[in-house]
Amino acid sequence: MLTVRKVYLDHAATTPAHPKVVEAMMPYFTGKFGNPSNLHDMGREAKNAVEEARAKTSALINAKPEEIFFTSSGAESNNFALKGLAQANNQKGKHIIVSQIEHFSILHPAKTLEKAGFTVTYVPTDRTGLVDPGDIARAITKDTVMVSIMHANNEIGTIEPIEEIAKITKEKGVLFHTDAVASVGWIPVDVKALGVDALSLSGHQFYGPKGAAALFVRKGVRIKPLIEGGIQEDGRRAGTENVPALVGLGKAAELAAAEVSHRMSYTAQLRDRLQKGLTERIEHVVINGHPTRRLPNNLNLSMWYVEGESMLLFLNMEGVYVSSGSACTSRTLKASHVLTCIGTDAAVANGTLLMTLGTGSTAEDMDYVIEKLPPIVQRLREMSPLYEDMLKKK
Repeated sequence: MLTVRKVYLDHAATTPAHPKVVEAMMPYFTGKFGNPSNLHDMGREAKNAVEEARAKTSALINAKPEEIFFTSSGAESNNFALKGLAQANNQKGKHIIVSQIEHFSILHPAKTLEKAGFTVTYVPTDRTGLVDPGDIARAITKDTVMVSIMHANNEIGTIEPIEEIAKITKEKGVLFHTDAVASVGWIPVDVKALGVDALSLSGHQFYGPKGAAALFVRKGVRIKPLIEGGIQEDGRRAGTENVPALVGLGKAAELAAAEVSHRMSYTAQLRDRLQKGLTERIEHVVINGHPTRRLPNNLNLSMWYVEGESMLLFLNMEGVYVSSGSACTSRTLKASHVLTCIGTDAAVANGTLLMTLGTGSTAEDMDYVIEKLPPIVQRLREMSPLYEDMLKKK
């Protein structure tokens, strides 16, 4: 029986936990299982582990440990930031600004806040997914309480001009949050250099465990708890800490800080190899996102006259695992809101594949995908009446 090669190109959905992360976590499931809130030795042992993880996480983004609040996911961090900052500072005003291509864990809370009496401005992007800082400046009013613009888009990889936007918000006295879930661990992220007041990150995006994430909130910024009923996280986030997962997050942060430069250069080189090979072998392909200001491991392609889900399933049969968009929306069978917002034709958007590389990706993996995908696309196009009509018009 032939063994099918396994090629995982869906690191934007999740990464495998690093072996050193798993090793660090294991003792806290059994022997060191204490509750960090307890004052006895086992509780203090767990508390010390959580605080060490906090220090490592803060170091990754150049924050202070006391500015890191642990959460369960990037979605929770985003909800915490948008609702917590808006509600805690609503004496200034009830106007919020976000971009149209934010993750749904920003867009949906924004809609919830609208129902609660806030007004929200949804700023557009250009065709590469870039937000114009000038649009932010023009949208700010005397009632604007906060702005939330993602650091890098999780689907098309475009890296936003966060530093420029931060200068505008600081000058206007407006709080600024950025969703950096897609970027932390893959490119350098420094909260001081970026100039943000709050930042979301999630461990499973950079070889940590699922269920461990964080929200950076600059010291002195007021935020209302999303989860109430306990003293954990300095009273900002109630609930018994997931100690093993937080230890894993800390270890993943430590590894990312040491490896981020290598991760950038290594995955960008492989991504470029994959992009070149596929665009040379497949006609009518669109590369989505900014050509240079994008995450190093991201490749988002839209192909005319073919459906993304069909390509995904055929690739799956060949042992190649990719996505047709955000993992949070890939089962909806709808065109990506990100692609729609950047002006991609709906028919083309439905023929999209998102490939995200990792440190375990190899040149052989890229060559395997370059070999397998073109005939799949050709086979599907031969069954497409739209493709047949295009050929007749040539």
